[in-house]
Amino acid sequence: MFKDKVVLVTGSSQGIGKAIALKFAALGAKIALNDIAPQEETLKGVVEEIKAKGSDAQYFLADVSKYEDVEIMMQAIGSGFGRLDVLVNNAGIAKDRTLAKMTVEEWQKVIDIDLTSVFNCSKLALPLLIQNQGSVVSLASVVGQEGNFGQTNYSAAKAGIIGFTKSLAKEVGRFGVRANAVAPGFIATRMADAIPEEMKAMIKKLTALGKFGTPDDVANAIAFLASSQAAFITGTVLNIDGGLAI
Repeated sequence: MFKDKVVLVTGSSQGIGKAIALKFAALGAKIALNDIAPQEETLKGVVEEIKAKGSDAQYFLADVSKYEDVEIMMQAIGSGFGRLDVLVNNAGIAKDRTLAKMTVEEWQKVIDIDLTSVFNCSKLALPLLIQNQGSVVSLASVVGQEGNFGQTNYSAAKAGIIGFTKSLAKEVGRFGVRANAVAPGFIATRMADAIPEEMKAMIKKLTALGKFGTPDDVANAIAFLASSQAAFITGTVLNIDGGLAI
C-alpha cells in the first residue's frame, strides 16, 4: 500500500510512535524515525528492527518543539530520501497537575512539545508533501474533546491540534494534501502503566468495550487515514477510544 513512499513519524523511539513506524514499514513504506538525542540508541534499535523486516529506515535527531531543529531535519529527509509522503505528528508528553498547582514550565513544556511541534513539522514538511499530494495525520486525544481533571495543559494542546487540523485541511486541500487527526482514548503504554489500578478500573468501566486500546489500534487507524483508501477524507478526527467519549 505504501511501497516506495516515505513516512516521517515524530517521537517514534517507543510506544505508539514505534508501533506506527512498524505498521507503515510492514505496508512497504520507507520510514524516517525521529526523537530527541537521549533516545538515539533506542532509535537505532528500531531502525535495525525495520531493516530486518525488509524495509528501509533512517533516524533523525531533532527536538520537534524547536523550529530550527525541524528545519534541519526536513532538509535532511529531503536529501536522504528525496521525498516525503506522510507526516505523522506523534511526539508528545504529559505533565499532569491541577491548574492551581501547575507551574509555568509544566504548562509551556506540554504546549511546546505537544502543539507547537505540530506547527513546526507541518509547516516545514508542506513543500515536500505538496510535491506528492501527501498526508498529515496528527495525534490529538479524547481529552482534547472532553477535558480531564489535572490536564489543562495537555487538553489545551490536544484541542489545539484538532482546530489546527481542520484549518490546515481547508488550506491545503487545493494542493491535493489531506490533514486528519486521531483521538485515542486510554492506550496500554508505559505512560498508562503509571495510572493507579483503581483509576484504571474506573476508566475501563466508562469505556464501552471495557478495556484499554493498544498501540497497534492507533497505528492501524493512522495507516488507514494516510492511505488511498481514505482519499476523500480530510479535516476529520477519528476517535480510537473503545467508546469512552460516547
